[in-house]
Amino acid sequence: MDLQEFKIKVLPAKQKLYRLAVFMLHDKEEAEDILQDVFLKLWINKHKLHAYTSIEAFAMTITKNLCLDRVKTSKRKRTVDVTGLEVGSGEATPYQQTEEADSVSKVQGLLAALPEQQKLILHLRDVEGLSFEEMEQITNLTVNNIRVILSRARKSVRDGFLKLENYEVG
Repeated sequence: MDLQEFKIKVLPAKQKLYRLAVFMLHDKEEAEDILQDVFLKLWINKHKLHAYTSIEAFAMTITKNLCLDRVKTSKRKRTVDVTGLEVGSGEATPYQQTEEADSVSKVQGLLAALPEQQKLILHLRDVEGLSFEEMEQITNLTVNNIRVILSRARKSVRDGFLKLENYEVG
């Protein structure tokens, strides 16, 4: 694989890889570092990439593994960066915007409390829009396991949100 073919087959996945890294690490600079490492690994092994049915899925797997390694070594508390997050379309009243922002904050807290595997599966499916087959390649789980994990993650967030909404009536 030459440079031109690498640019055509590998670089289009850059945004997905970056979003995954930011999602897992909650740090834009670390995500950029991971992305550089991923592309370096892919470039070094460019002669082996033809063996993979989906180079993008392989790159996502590398990204996931490097992020998990980084999280394990740093053992730091995760925070969610909500700067730049826009809530609403501008047509909502200030009260509605505050309610929406509060709901977003609650959901982010519930997502942060999920086990790592559930967070990853939920992100890959609902944010990245990957198929179950692509997720199977990335996570090394069966499609049935992925479906169960996804269902549990969604149910946990939904139930937690409903519980918060019902108990926090003020």
